[in-house]
Amino acid sequence: MKAITIEKYGKNVPYVMTDQPVPQIGEYDVLVEIHAASLNPIDYKIKEGKVKLLLDYKFPLILGNDFSGVIVKVGERVNAFKPGDEVYGRPRKSRIGTLAEYIAVHEEDIWLKPQNLNFEEAASIPLVGLTTYQAFTDILHLQKGQKILIHAGSGGVGTFAIQLAKWMGAFVATTASDKGYELVKSLGADLIINYKKENFEELLSGYDAVFDTLGGAALEKSFRVLKPGGQIVSVSGLPNARFGKEAKLGWMKTAILSIVSRKITALEKKYHATYHFLFMKPSGRQLRVLKEFIEGGHIKPVIDKMYHLDQTVQAFSYLQGGSAKGKVVIKIK
Repeated sequence: MKAITIEKYGKNVPYVMTDQPVPQIGEYDVLVEIHAASLNPIDYKIKEGKVKLLLDYKFPLILGNDFSGVIVKVGERVNAFKPGDEVYGRPRKSRIGTLAEYIAVHEEDIWLKPQNLNFEEAASIPLVGLTTYQAFTDILHLQKGQKILIHAGSGGVGTFAIQLAKWMGAFVATTASDKGYELVKSLGADLIINYKKENFEELLSGYDAVFDTLGGAALEKSFRVLKPGGQIVSVSGLPNARFGKEAKLGWMKTAILSIVSRKITALEKKYHATYHFLFMKPSGRQLRVLKEFIEGGHIKPVIDKMYHLDQTVQAFSYLQGGSAKGKVVIKIK
């Protein structure tokens, strides 16, 4: 099968189209012929070795973290799916590799794709959808009437997050540029801050939660908008000791995380807030919930550009340029 691989970690390491063996399936796996995959920042962070402390892979490594496609074979203990089923999913972190023609994936990591979406639209959902759902329901317990700031509202995660937060009844503020204004407005954002002209930390206060997709200075400034007891969930900030303990990374890695995140810990204490680093978990059960949201018309996919598998280098270049509005999708079949 054709696949996009890397031979080692590094910022300048090339993405290469190679021939790889079709993966073998275990007794609880299904083999999926992939029709589409989407790109996410975690893909190039993995390539550059930025998450080696949390995930370390063997090479050659097939990249890609979410997909849609058709099941062609099932393991002997699989009961929920059959060949011919159209599915979407996010494979577990030890078994990534969706930028390929086939993938073997555990049955618990997939679900039937939403019937009102095509394969390209369905492929844009799993990672951003699960990330947002887990942030809002498992961590923040977002309630109707609460106020949340969602950073980078026109991005892949942001476009999904605005819609889910509004459906849950929250008041949504978001940051966007002039080019993203109409998009985030159409998705339901209540307050839009032009980050190129305005400072969100000077305009907002008393917020219950912040959903951070940027990290760095934006994350640090976000503490200022929270009310006492407020919470921040970040997918781009530094993991902290709390995450290390929850993820059972061991005392050494947890100690390292405690040291590198000490500035965030100080901000937690200063603003009487709680910081959570989110490393999303695959979940077919939650994909089933998202399918219901989508088929009910509450959430729609937002796709900026589509590329073919042999255009993956151009696709990553576009995504890393930072101007994508919504998701970048790779059409494979």
